Amino acid sequence: MNTPYAWQARTVSPSAAAFDEGLRQHMLRVYNYMGLGLVVTGIVAFVVASTPAIYQPIFGTPLKWVVMLAPLAFIFFFSFRIHAISAATAQALFWTFCALMGLSLASVFLVFTGTSIARTFFITAAMFGATSLWGYTTKRDLSQFGSFLFMGLIGIIIASLVNLFIGSSALQFAISIIGVLVFTGLTAYDTQTIKEQYAESFGAEANSKLAVWGALSLYLNFINLFQLLLSLTGQREE
Repeated sequence: MNTPYAWQARTVSPSAAAFDEGLRQHMLRVYNYMGLGLVVTGIVAFVVASTPAIYQPIFGTPLKWVVMLAPLAFIFFFSFRIHAISAATAQALFWTFCALMGLSLASVFLVFTGTSIARTFFITAAMFGATSLWGYTTKRDLSQFGSFLFMGLIGIIIASLVNLFIGSSALQFAISIIGVLVFTGLTAYDTQTIKEQYAESFGAEANSKLAVWGALSLYLNFINLFQLLLSLTGQREE
């Protein structure tokens, strides 16, 4: 029977299908940026760690503090300028940040064995993939957890900065445990947020910047999960 509801379904369905396809392409772009960013970070970290002429002047001097804290400063700069820059500039800054993070993470290859690094990476990938998939598919509104997760993140950052100077193993253990929980939650929360922020009406330029910002958010969750799990389970070089 030809009802008004049937007519509405016929007229809305093509638009909904187009939106779903646009969203799928948007999320694919986000994950591609993130994945390539991890590749850039891994390559830079491995090359620096394998080249004494590069890492000795950095990690053997106070310059290491600049390298370790530079990514945090870069994130603040990027977050304040994302609305004022072009999509191309945002992409260039993202790749630069990933390379800078690789320089900062080069010490991982100097401290932990290659086997434990590889094992932790795959564990992190499995956790991240499952949590991000849940965040994308769940019907539950995760925004109610946003404030709690953000406060947890701020607490972890402050505690980590303090522990850089006091070097407490007990504090580091607590940071690692709490951090894994927080960044697991943030992965699901950020994935849902990225999905909900997408809109066809924004246009290609705005959505491209949204994809870069989303990729940065997920990238940071992955990197932090990896580092925290490595500090808990990683085997150190003897």
